Amino acid sequence: MLEEQLKKIIIERYGSVMRFSKKIDVPYTTIDTILKRGIDNSNVTNVIKICKELKLSVEDLVDNKKINSILEFDNGEVIDINSNMIKIPVYGTIKAGIPIESQTDITEFVEIPKEWTKGDKSFYGIKISGDSMCPKYNEGDIVIFEYIQDFETANGKDCAIMINGSESTFKKVLLNDQGIVLQPYNLGLYNIMMYSNQQIEELPIKVVGVAREKRTRLI
Repeated sequence: MLEEQLKKIIIERYGSVMRFSKKIDVPYTTIDTILKRGIDNSNVTNVIKICKELKLSVEDLVDNKKINSILEFDNGEVIDINSNMIKIPVYGTIKAGIPIESQTDITEFVEIPKEWTKGDKSFYGIKISGDSMCPKYNEGDIVIFEYIQDFETANGKDCAIMINGSESTFKKVLLNDQGIVLQPYNLGLYNIMMYSNQQIEELPIKVVGVAREKRTRLI
């Protein structure tokens, strides 16, 4: 579909490009640029927002040119519009003080069911290094985390934790009236870490993900 036709549809349905841009929460200048220059090199997230709102296929929006490649979103997630799976980033480490969506230490991508992300849920993977969580998790395993920052949800679960703005760790979280316990599974070699409610606030200590699935490779 040519950009002129697209603009005509937008104005007919929404009265103006400005009103349409507010409807889909994309800046007016971005929509205006797309309508003037075309969408071939446009941000994929914005293209899909336009398609969903106008109930068009991506193929319609690019004048019947088929898009067969993997499309990458700004947050690092990768999606094939014809697939029931999406690809998420796997990090070699997670760096404390940096939001998950801004992490750059991506080692690979793995697939998860697209339906997992319903309700705006977000996922990422971490490749395990070390043996503090053995025998449940072993070095080289990929653990899929749901991005959650709620301690109550994390209680009793295996979680990615940020400590003191400088350290990230993977431990089982146990809450009590006094504070939080971070428990390794390999208790023969590693100590339990305990923090008071005051330390949780002052250090701080934050949950940044709850383990949802482990993937072990045989080779």
